[in-house]
Amino acid sequence: MTTARPALRRVRLLFSFLCMMMGLSMFLATPGTFAQTYQKAVWVPVDNTIERGLESFLKRAFLDAEKQQADLVILHINTPGGEVDAADQIGQLIRQSPMHTVAYIDNQAFSAGTYIALNANEIVMTPGSSIGAATPIDLAGNAADIKFISGWSKKMSAAAGLNNRNPDVARAMVEIDTEFPGLKPKGTVLSLDAKQAKALGYADRVVSGKEELLASLGIAGDSLQMIEPTGGEIVARWVTSPYVMSLLLVIGLVGIVVELFAPGFGVAGTISLVSFGLYFFGHYVAGFANWLHIGLFVVGILLMILEIFLPGGIVGAIGFISIVTGLVMAAYDTQQGLASLGIAAAVTAFVTFLLIKRYGVRGLFGKFVLGDVQRNEEGYVAPKDQRDLAGKTGIALTPLRPAGVVKVEGKRVDAVSAGGFIDPGTAIVVVQVEGTRVVVAEQE
Repeated sequence: MTTARPALRRVRLLFSFLCMMMGLSMFLATPGTFAQTYQKAVWVPVDNTIERGLESFLKRAFLDAEKQQADLVILHINTPGGEVDAADQIGQLIRQSPMHTVAYIDNQAFSAGTYIALNANEIVMTPGSSIGAATPIDLAGNAADIKFISGWSKKMSAAAGLNNRNPDVARAMVEIDTEFPGLKPKGTVLSLDAKQAKALGYADRVVSGKEELLASLGIAGDSLQMIEPTGGEIVARWVTSPYVMSLLLVIGLVGIVVELFAPGFGVAGTISLVSFGLYFFGHYVAGFANWLHIGLFVVGILLMILEIFLPGGIVGAIGFISIVTGLVMAAYDTQQGLASLGIAAAVTAFVTFLLIKRYGVRGLFGKFVLGDVQRNEEGYVAPKDQRDLAGKTGIALTPLRPAGVVKVEGKRVDAVSAGGFIDPGTAIVVVQVEGTRVVVAEQE
């Protein structure tokens, strides 16, 4: 018995040691510790409205991060929301990325921004920040139809399930007419502050700021690589907004109509060209437009101009179709392109009506129709009488062989010589005037 007790004591000590090691390993595997170390981290801003231009920038940012052999991407999210389709594509981009992705929210990630955050591997928030309120709305600011909300609710739930988050919470952020006991009453949508999000599993940790975030990830601040949008990408984000798209097309088309009422090529035509230029530039930088779309638009404009000189309407119709095709194909979405163009066409038609009412139809076609009319009752208008030049002297401005130009009393006059060749600079005298024919001779 005495020999068995020390052996039993050793077994207990060994068992206790193994339990301690298992507990330590589980502690090290807990999120927020340095269980995983990262060799290269990049910081990417996801701010302002979610739209197709942001999608284009993030595609480039993730590609640059992979080229830099980064293994961690920190998405700094601060957005009120935006386009659902753009958020859907961004979410797919995050899910397919081989890099570990952290959504860092230090202000707000509402609506489409919530969906983007849910697709990341981790969500980190700061005190005072918020997430949720993801009910989709239409252009008029009203909640979308039930079918669309149902589909978006499914996407939100699926995104939440990627990291074992409660899908009921995601649905509560979308569905207005559904009651979720303990989360929200019927008729409202759910949004969470940092503390609530942490309690419900919608924030993996809460940090005081950027420094604590980097420290929790084991990243030195000076080694963090920033990926910022270029100037062209900033313009593209602005231009590809549905509201700005429609506005640019309105300005472009209205500018053309106003230019038709104004003599010469002026401010309206210049503004129109700048608007169309911004439209195509933004969509080209964002990767939605190409030279084919721009070429279709330019060819369409040329054909419309050619229609002025080639009656029949066929060339003009082809030009109109070419312009519409170029504008719509350059847009990120055909339906959105048609909608923006339809809005622009309606506004342009209204402006055209007002201008015709104010200036008449001739004001619109004044550039293409000869304004002078020869009326019989007005009789024949004779050329200017030049008989007063007879006997006056001047100087030859050009050689007269025999026709040329002379200067008489400070005025340029077309003339012919009475005899032979007259050199330029030779003093002359007007010897005869017959209608429009002025005859000169060398002055003796």
